[in-house]
Amino acid sequence: MLTHAELYSLEQYARVRPEFRTRVIAHKKTRLVELGEHATLHFEDRLIMQYQVQEMLRLERMFEPELIQEELDVYNPLIPDGTNWKATFMVEYSDPDERKVQLARLIGIEKAVWVRVADFARVQPIANEDLDRETEDKTSSVHFLRFELSPEMIAALKGGAALTIGIDHPAYRATVTPSTTVRESLIADLA
Repeated sequence: MLTHAELYSLEQYARVRPEFRTRVIAHKKTRLVELGEHATLHFEDRLIMQYQVQEMLRLERMFEPELIQEELDVYNPLIPDGTNWKATFMVEYSDPDERKVQLARLIGIEKAVWVRVADFARVQPIANEDLDRETEDKTSSVHFLRFELSPEMIAALKGGAALTIGIDHPAYRATVTPSTTVRESLIADLA
């Protein structure tokens, strides 16, 4: 959990922002999983959430402790706690007309995403804990997912077990094995 003490003041952030931003952009690449042509998982962590908070404080010129705490309260739930991964799941179609058609076909896709450690059962996500992001007519293009891993899965991953990630939806299927860099970055989230 991020605290006020771990954040830069607006003045400090103005000085360190270029280097910090470069570091975070490079870090985000180690936490991105493309699932086919039109879906991505952006795995969140403490550094990425600090960047999000710092950018919001900068943009809004916030320095009041109460407002800073409100931002922390929004972003802290997206930081993994040692037994899970938290990700922003995005369905991406550049053409607005195609996007509208696909989002209507892909209702429930956020629940069809999965991670699998070796021969353990697939882990389905807990999706959109903050609010429902679909209607009867369409799903959202952005969802927030949490994957809870058992102690046995965590131990297996740390011992070198295989990791696969996929989607098994009637209208969209994909399975990938994350790169070593992504795998190591994700394992670093686990206690």
